[in-house]
Amino acid sequence: MALSCSNLCSHLSLTRLCGLRTNRISNGLYFPYVSCQSRLPLCRHYSSSKVRRGIGRYVASSLQRVNTKYEGFLKRRFPRFYQLYHTFTEGFKLLFQDAKDVQRIKAKMFSDGVQFKDLPYREMEKLRQFRRDVVKAVPLVVISIPPFANYLVFVLMYFFPRQLLIPHFWTPQQKEEFQGLYHSLRAQHHWPVLKGLESTSQQVKDGQLQRRLKDLCATVQSGAIPKVSEILAVRSLFSGPPLGIKRMSVDQMRLVSPLLFLTPYLPGFLIGRRLNNHGLVLLQLDRALSRLGPHQLSDSELRKWLQVSSSLKDSEVSLLLHSIVFLSANYPKGASRH
Repeated sequence: MALSCSNLCSHLSLTRLCGLRTNRISNGLYFPYVSCQSRLPLCRHYSSSKVRRGIGRYVASSLQRVNTKYEGFLKRRFPRFYQLYHTFTEGFKLLFQDAKDVQRIKAKMFSDGVQFKDLPYREMEKLRQFRRDVVKAVPLVVISIPPFANYLVFVLMYFFPRQLLIPHFWTPQQKEEFQGLYHSLRAQHHWPVLKGLESTSQQVKDGQLQRRLKDLCATVQSGAIPKVSEILAVRSLFSGPPLGIKRMSVDQMRLVSPLLFLTPYLPGFLIGRRLNNHGLVLLQLDRALSRLGPHQLSDSELRKWLQVSSSLKDSEVSLLLHSIVFLSANYPKGASRH
């Protein structure tokens, strides 16, 4: 190592001397002009930029070796901590890859003049999910910036993974567990929404529509999944009063909000706006999904959902939100009836 350093210093000295152009007399000696290009061809191969690149490669490879040894040590001595560490590092890689994909999609939208609603399903879902993930991931990234702060992140990952982390930083076991938990949390609100619909049905003046809405609620409460035709038969009630997204009572909007994991503790006009925005995005996603064709879909319940959503207009987005209850209240792992 010492020999290589001395050689490097000598070459650097030669390179520096090769750059001198002087005809001054110093200490009684005359230094003529020396051409580095003609007399010292080796100087070309040891420029300062190449030296910096060489040092950079050496440092990077050294860090890579140290990191590999560190991961091996964690894997042998602390396997559970290693799993968190590995999930953390891989999660950031996935997040950065998603950021590159989103940048590409947005560039295509700008250059081709494509709107969000006209994107393919997977690109549309990528943009929607990335926006939600970034909002939730920003605090995690900020916490990770100071030196050694990543250990605090590991503690948060261990104790509060679902509340603080996005799916990129979940282990495969956590993903499966949390999906079931989210379904259970949403299912707890199915029956309150149905009770609210039953109460609202009293405001329907058309006797036939009122009976159809009551029958629809009764079908779900009996443990059956209604037909698509039964849901679409009451669609007019969800585009105007009393169940349209802009005509719905604040109480009913507060019951529907948890189905989308939106807080119900906001002023009524804000709740309505958020429900409308989220509902329209879901409607556009379903339309894009239906464009993939039925051969891409394997679940019969998903096909039934798309039969409903593909038939709805933007003004009937309220029915799409309530269909979350109609078509999934009696799905496996649903909440018990109250």
